[in-house]
Amino acid sequence: MTNSFKVKLGQGGFGAVYEGKLPTGCPVAIKILNASKGSGEDFINEVASISRTSHVNIVTLLGFCLEGRKKALIYEFMANGSLEKFIYKGGPETIASLSWENLYQISIGIARGLEYLHRGCNTRILHFDIKPHNILLDENFCPKISDFGLAKLCPRKESIISMSNTRGTMGYVAPEMCNRHFGGVSHKSDVYSYGMMLLEMVGGRKNINAEASHTSELYFPYLVYRRLELDNDLRPDEVMTVEENEIAKRMTIVGLWCIQTFPNDRPTMSKVIDMLEGSMNSLEIPPKPMFSSPTRSVTESSS
Repeated sequence: MTNSFKVKLGQGGFGAVYEGKLPTGCPVAIKILNASKGSGEDFINEVASISRTSHVNIVTLLGFCLEGRKKALIYEFMANGSLEKFIYKGGPETIASLSWENLYQISIGIARGLEYLHRGCNTRILHFDIKPHNILLDENFCPKISDFGLAKLCPRKESIISMSNTRGTMGYVAPEMCNRHFGGVSHKSDVYSYGMMLLEMVGGRKNINAEASHTSELYFPYLVYRRLELDNDLRPDEVMTVEENEIAKRMTIVGLWCIQTFPNDRPTMSKVIDMLEGSMNSLEIPPKPMFSSPTRSVTESSS
C-alpha cells in the first residue's frame, strides 16, 4: 500500500506520514506512529476524536491498523500538503505564495472546522495543536484540520476541563495552558492558537523570532498591533490593492482578538466566523496584546 515507504509526505513528533494507494488506486496518506512514543495514548486520542467527525474542513480518517506495537492511521490524501508550505515568505520549505483571497477563504474554512469541533459534535473536541503544519490543503486549497494526537474529548455541558500537563506547540499555546492564573483550559485555548496562526498568515512569518535584534521584534503580535494602530501597511514589503488591504486588516483584527490573554476576552469560533464574514465597520480594534512571548517549555507536541 505504501510502495515500501518511498514517498514521505511529512514528519511529526508522533511519527511519519507516507503516500500510499488503496487497491482501487485511490491515493491515501498513511501515518505510521512511533512505537517508542508513550503507551499509545496519541493513537487512541486520534482514533477516538476523529472517528466522531464528519465535516468538509476536517481531514477524513479512512481506517487504522493496530498490530502489537505497530500503529498506523489511513487518511484521505491532501494534494497540496500543509499550509505552512505557503505562508512563510522566504522559508526553507516554502514552495509558493497564496493570493489574499485564498488566504481569506482558508482562514474561514479553518474557523468553520474548529467551530464544528467545538459545537457541532455530540462530544466537544478540543484539538490543542492548531498550527499551520496541522492544516492540510486539498487540490482546491480547501483547508482541513488534521493531527488529533493531542486532542481531548469534553462533554458539551462542561466549559472548563482538567489538564495534568501542557499540550501544544511553542508559539501557539494559550497562556492558561501554562499558568492557571490566566483562567481555565477550554475551547478558548484552540481559539488562541487559531489567532496566532491567522497573524502568521497575514505577516508571512512565524510569530516568534528568536534571532530578533530588538525586543519589540521578538513577539510578532505586538509588532502587528503597532502597524494596525499606526495604520501602517501590514505587509510593508508588498504592494497591495484596497481589497487586499481590507482582507489583511480584517484577518489581523480577528487574530488579535483571538490571542487576548484571558480566555473570557476571546471570541468563540462562531463569533470568529461572524467577524470574518461580517461588515468591517462592526469590527472593533482589540486591546494591545500582552508584550511577552512564551518561554516556558511545552511538554507535549504532535510535531
